[in-house]
Amino acid sequence: MTVILPIIIGVIALAIGILVGYILRKSIGEKTIGNAETKARNMILDAENRAETIRKELVLEAKEEAHRQRNEAEKEIRERRNEIQKSERRLIQKEESIDRKLENIEKKEENITKQEKNITRKQQEMDRALKQQLEELEKISGYTIDQAREIILEKVEKEARSDAALLYKEIENKAKENADKKAKEIITGAIQRCAADHVAESTVSVVPLPSDEMKGRIIGREGRNIRAIENATGIDLIIDDTPEAVILSGFDPVRREVARLALEKLIVDGRIHPARIEEMVHKSEREVNAIIKEEGEQATFEVGIHNLHPELVKLLGRLKYRTSYGQNVLKHSIEVALLAGLMAGELGLDVTLAKRAGLLHDIGKALDHEREGTHVDIGMEVLKKYKESEAVINGMAAHHGDYEPKSIEAVLIAAADALSAARPGARRETLESYIKRLQKLEEIANTTAGVETSYAIQAGREIRIIAKPDEVGDEAIALLARDISKKIESELEYPGQIKVNVVRETRAIDYAK
Repeated sequence: MTVILPIIIGVIALAIGILVGYILRKSIGEKTIGNAETKARNMILDAENRAETIRKELVLEAKEEAHRQRNEAEKEIRERRNEIQKSERRLIQKEESIDRKLENIEKKEENITKQEKNITRKQQEMDRALKQQLEELEKISGYTIDQAREIILEKVEKEARSDAALLYKEIENKAKENADKKAKEIITGAIQRCAADHVAESTVSVVPLPSDEMKGRIIGREGRNIRAIENATGIDLIIDDTPEAVILSGFDPVRREVARLALEKLIVDGRIHPARIEEMVHKSEREVNAIIKEEGEQATFEVGIHNLHPELVKLLGRLKYRTSYGQNVLKHSIEVALLAGLMAGELGLDVTLAKRAGLLHDIGKALDHEREGTHVDIGMEVLKKYKESEAVINGMAAHHGDYEPKSIEAVLIAAADALSAARPGARRETLESYIKRLQKLEEIANTTAGVETSYAIQAGREIRIIAKPDEVGDEAIALLARDISKKIESELEYPGQIKVNVVRETRAIDYAK
């Protein structure tokens, strides 16, 4: 019993302690929770206050921005309104000015109308007065106005014709005596002083061979050598039955000369194969270019013309290999320059201009195998390109009558060109072959359907064709000209080019009975 009592007391004390501890913990927990809730409520209130403050600030800023934009819009509207008002005022002023001008114009028109009426009235009065005076004069003289006018004009015409005929005859006789004598002196003196060759060299187109065996070597295996030569030079090699000779055929005389030199070098060397052919062609090209430059410089030195463009000098040198009717064009150009210079000196004209234009008068023939057009048109293009003077260009252009001469020197160049070509032995073409070519040219045109008649002019460089207007319309003229030009190309051999000029004309004739 004594032992159980303390245990019971201990248990009771422990239970009381546990109860007291629970009560204390509960009190402390409730107090802590109350403090946390209070803090949370305070934090929420602070956040709400800050949010309200921010909202008010944003609302205030938005109001200020809206107020600023509204002020700017109102300012812009005021400015636009002012501009519109100014424009309206300007328009009103312009309208008022136009109205005033219209009023002035109407007043002027009224004044002009009145003046026209007054002028018409005065003119009618003057016509009546003049008519009365003329009627009185007719009564006094016994002639009508037309009769009197015819009598006066007939008398004046007879006197003028008589005086003019006498004066014309006197001037003509004096001019003929002096002109014939002076022209003969100038031309004969120029010809005597010009020491040019009568016959010039022609371009060589036949290459001699040491033997006929060389033909096979030139042809090569399966024709590779002859193809290599033709491809490298642009010249056709004609190997036929001609003994110990090869013919070179090509329109470009410079290329033909390159091919001739290269072939001669290959024959001498003996080694004929594509690589060697190409080497010899390049070497021959350099030699020919050097010869061209040297010949051009020699021509300018011989004539006494300097300061020519280097390209013009080279083109002059190319004329060494160009022939016209068997006449070497470079020698012909030198001769024309010398003749023109001598005649210009006799007449007291510009000798340098005459020589320069005479030397360059056939410069277009150096390129007529490469470009379309006559050698005159090509020459004009080249001289303009290298800044030659208008006087030189006109002297060159007028030497065949294609263009009108603008100076006496140009006329002298045409005369010198005719003298150089007309001397015995200068050209190979005979008068008979020349006439036959002109007749053939007209025959080709006349046998074409729609052609009425034709005329060969400009020394055969142009044919003028009159078309039948009933058979050929305006739209068919171009086709007719092309057909005739094609027939001429296929049926006729001629130097340079021929201008085909087709004319169609319709005439209406009636008689007053």
